[in-house]
Amino acid sequence: MGIGLGQAPWQRSQALLDLFLSRACPLCERATPQVLCPTCVGQIRQSRLATPLDSSHPGLPILSWGRYEDTLRQIIRQLKYSGHPELAHWLGIELGQTWQQYQRTTPPSPRPVVLLPIPLHPSKLKQRGFNQAERLAQGMKRIVPAPVVGEGLLRVQATQAQHSLSREERQTNLAHAFQVNPRHLPTLRLKTVWLVDDIFTTGATAHAAAQILRHSGISVGGICTVARSGLSSPNPDQADTVKSTQKNH
Repeated sequence: MGIGLGQAPWQRSQALLDLFLSRACPLCERATPQVLCPTCVGQIRQSRLATPLDSSHPGLPILSWGRYEDTLRQIIRQLKYSGHPELAHWLGIELGQTWQQYQRTTPPSPRPVVLLPIPLHPSKLKQRGFNQAERLAQGMKRIVPAPVVGEGLLRVQATQAQHSLSREERQTNLAHAFQVNPRHLPTLRLKTVWLVDDIFTTGATAHAAAQILRHSGISVGGICTVARSGLSSPNPDQADTVKSTQKNH
């Protein structure tokens, strides 16, 4: 909104306030009073899944908001590697809305649900400064009527970066990576845990976390992730259009 002499005083005041509160969109660097500009929000939402639930992993339903591609891939990278933890709140709310839709079509859990973020090893947490999974869970909490147990699961072993490993190597890499926090064990045994993470790839991380929880007598409902990799866009022409728009944006 521009500031003009012909505007009413309240309009000039609002324009000044909008200008003062504007920030640069982390994707396109245009000024916006929101976390993301409307154009980038529209591009991100083109990766949203029409069918969020994946039941192909036995014993571990996967509820994902979108495909790990294009602008959604960019925003997750900005969140994790470019110092934009505030993006997790927006993504968490979007994921929370997906959770709400899922809950309308499934029987209620017999136990109260808690959200349990996949943890980072302390060395990685110190390096990054925050756990993106916990920030996402806190965003989900704005929509999902469930508490977040941020330190319910501990990462006790530093592991090699998963993206460079095969499926078998990923499983070996994570075999002893997690431990249930003894302080939260009695409470968690009375709940149904839904894990929260940013991306679901092969599922090695999620299955390793679910296994240690179940070995400790804790019920695991599934995992919620912002993105799921390995999925092709249902409309290749649309994906090409998005890439072209990003290049010119």
